[in-house]
Amino acid sequence: MSLYRNIIWFLKGIHEYTRSAASQNFNAQDLSVSVVGRSFLITGANSGIGKATAMAIAKKGGTVHMVCRNKDKAEEARADIVRESGNTEIHVHILDMSETRKVWEFAEAFKREHFSLNVLINNAGCMVNTREENSEGLEKNFATNTLGTYILTQNLIPLLQKSRDPRVITVSSGGMLVQKLQVDNLQSERGHFDSTMVYAQNKVGDEDVIRNCANK
Repeated sequence: MSLYRNIIWFLKGIHEYTRSAASQNFNAQDLSVSVVGRSFLITGANSGIGKATAMAIAKKGGTVHMVCRNKDKAEEARADIVRESGNTEIHVHILDMSETRKVWEFAEAFKREHFSLNVLINNAGCMVNTREENSEGLEKNFATNTLGTYILTQNLIPLLQKSRDPRVITVSSGGMLVQKLQVDNLQSERGHFDSTMVYAQNKVGDEDVIRNCANK
């Protein structure tokens, strides 16, 4: 990636994507809503953005499905959310998003067990610092951040379409602004392995996935 492009996107990011920039267009009244009766599935929901999102939705009365990799951390996060929100409609699902076959199996089971889903929030992500492969021979960052997201989204779209005004939200990263998608090296098999750049690549891939879904 050229130095010029990096500088341009860095300046754009500082101007448009920081907390101070976003706060200029923030209207607190937009949060004065009730989501009672609506269901939300959030990946990576036991910490960070995922947990904060789950907490906010729970406080507004929504049903939350927390998709997490670690059972103990997930249950601890659920307990925190229930205690603070008073909402008991918080459900934990254990899933490793890097195992794509298991992601597909989870989506199929979820469709059988639930008659609708209003919102899917793709938040789970990882940044493995050295190149590692999962049990399927896929590079873990790519499998988790891009391929797992794609499989989950594609397979849950039919369920989402059964609900009124469905939404798919995918959490991205400013790093994607300084990367181009290398379609011939999606699994980082060639060249120096830089986990930060790999993560940025994955997020560019996510954008393509969501644009493709939106166009359909």
